Amino acid sequence: MNWRNSGTGKTLQVVQLEEPYLPQARSEPACCCSSESFPLKMKERHPLEYVRQFPHLRCRSNALGALLRIRSEATAGIHSFFQDNGYVHIHTPIITSNDCEGAGELFQIGTSSEAKESAEKTHFFNVPAFLTVSGQLHLEVMAGAFTHVFTFGPTFRAENSQSRRHLAEFYMVEAELSFTESLQDIMQVMEDLFKTVTSTVLSKCPHDVELFHKYIAPAQKGRLEQILKHKFMIISYSEAVEILKQAPQTFTFKPEWGCDLQTEHEKYVVKHCGEVPVFVVNYPYDLKPFYMRDNEDGPQHTVAAVDLLVPGVGELCGGSLREERLPFLKSRLQRLGLTDAYQWYLDLRKFGSVPHGGFGMGFERYLQYILGVDNIKDVIPFPRFSHSCLL
Repeated sequence: MNWRNSGTGKTLQVVQLEEPYLPQARSEPACCCSSESFPLKMKERHPLEYVRQFPHLRCRSNALGALLRIRSEATAGIHSFFQDNGYVHIHTPIITSNDCEGAGELFQIGTSSEAKESAEKTHFFNVPAFLTVSGQLHLEVMAGAFTHVFTFGPTFRAENSQSRRHLAEFYMVEAELSFTESLQDIMQVMEDLFKTVTSTVLSKCPHDVELFHKYIAPAQKGRLEQILKHKFMIISYSEAVEILKQAPQTFTFKPEWGCDLQTEHEKYVVKHCGEVPVFVVNYPYDLKPFYMRDNEDGPQHTVAAVDLLVPGVGELCGGSLREERLPFLKSRLQRLGLTDAYQWYLDLRKFGSVPHGGFGMGFERYLQYILGVDNIKDVIPFPRFSHSCLL
């Protein structure tokens, strides 16, 4: 078949191939430097901390190449899990006027011109806007229409920390389930998600996973395989506090009922339970956000909340039943002075609601755990954290 270019008058012959054509790779990559000057040396095992200095080059290393393939497969596995179980994928907004966590650790956004003007000037959106810390509240909106929904995208925390567990930008898997009145339902989805995606990664990326389990976290594969065969443990927050109080070691933060569990506490509880994943349920009422369901218990007042703790990492997932009862929710928002800001949230109950709940899982912490990577900055392509935003 011939094709004539009307501009040049030249005739090109188009050949139809019987099999798909695949371009051949060059035998020699285009390069203007010597191998000695390239920071990643062949046949040299670079520490992940060293490779982290070169965000534009580290994807060419064996470790990061393997990590990114695993990350891609895990992402596909998460989507498959929810779609196979009848969930609708929702694109929740990155820009929001809500602070879901109530912690105040938000990135406020504005135009470049606004940054130069007085704070009294009108906002671009007419209200203060922030980078999202969670898609949960938007998922609750959608759960009223679709019953089971999930989202998977970037979230942001303006936490001034350079610890091995924290990033300023990270990915969250979040789900909401309507018509559920039991934390057990939420925990079952958490456990099924973890086990299904982990099994998928182990079966589809055996060589990449082996690289981490051989050189970075020996014996992690065996531990994972054992965990996949057994049910996760469940203890109450009160039981966790008692375990900590009876511990032979001294903690930096003294464990007391009513105080949040610190990382050191979480890791000890997991160790005490046999280095297996542990669900901790029923946290103090005053410790958790307004949307968590009141257990109406006493004298120690709790909410129907759950955290999943895993070895080496601490908290992996957090979830709760949501407060669907309008009088309870209205009363709590009034005490917190948030009624006006969350009138739309009250409307979700006012105009018809059902018992529901949900959870979120930090994707990078999940990868940290299954691969045995010590620092969360080494399981994301371009880590963003306090005082560092390279590229």
